Amino acid sequence: MLKVIQMGIQAFMVLASKVWACICFLIKRQIKTVRQYQPVKYGVFPLLPLSRHRLSMVKRKVLVLDLDETLIHSHHEGVLRHPSKPEMPPDFILKVTIERHPVRFYVHKRPHVDFFLDVVSKWYELVVFTASMQIYGAAVADKLDNRRGILKRRFYRQHCTPEMGSYTKDLTSVSNDLSSVFILDNSPAAYRAFSDNAIPIKSWYSDTSDTALLNLLPMLDALRFTDDVRSVLSRNLHNHNLWQ
Repeated sequence: MLKVIQMGIQAFMVLASKVWACICFLIKRQIKTVRQYQPVKYGVFPLLPLSRHRLSMVKRKVLVLDLDETLIHSHHEGVLRHPSKPEMPPDFILKVTIERHPVRFYVHKRPHVDFFLDVVSKWYELVVFTASMQIYGAAVADKLDNRRGILKRRFYRQHCTPEMGSYTKDLTSVSNDLSSVFILDNSPAAYRAFSDNAIPIKSWYSDTSDTALLNLLPMLDALRFTDDVRSVLSRNLHNHNLWQ
């Protein structure tokens, strides 16, 4: 009889631990969901007179933005998704015709990208530079711009240079003044010739808790006051995971 009771207690403890583990999992998932939809703010306060004076003495700079895996991630019909990508609805769907074939792209926006673009567009001239085909890249840029007129200048695959199996981006085609132009891109190969004018960012595919774009804002806020962006960006930033 005692043995039966002991076995019953053990079975109960096993069941209770499984139930508790399930409850903990559900609680953690709910907390993650709540955090995902919490309002995000980055305080943009009026500049002090000294800061306004400093800003008036330097040239307004150009921030070049990559698209795929930097600001968005997309996949299209007939192509396997990234293995870490969960089933979740896209933020928008694009229908484009490539070589006479209609293609449907399912596009997911990196967390906080709309807020990010709204803030940095007040600090910099924004330029899109993507290695994607123009018919796709232009459609994505239109969606991100959302009729705000902040992504007017754009460069596409035809403006890139094929090199070592990838595409490099020539920043001098954006601006001859390399002291005032820099690129945000997940691919080091894209800016291999302009590493002193680049900010690395990890590739994004599906992580809904990603805050890489938000983490960049304090540095971007300060960088606009510099005379030469290379004085900051040349300091081995690519060897660190500062914004990853």
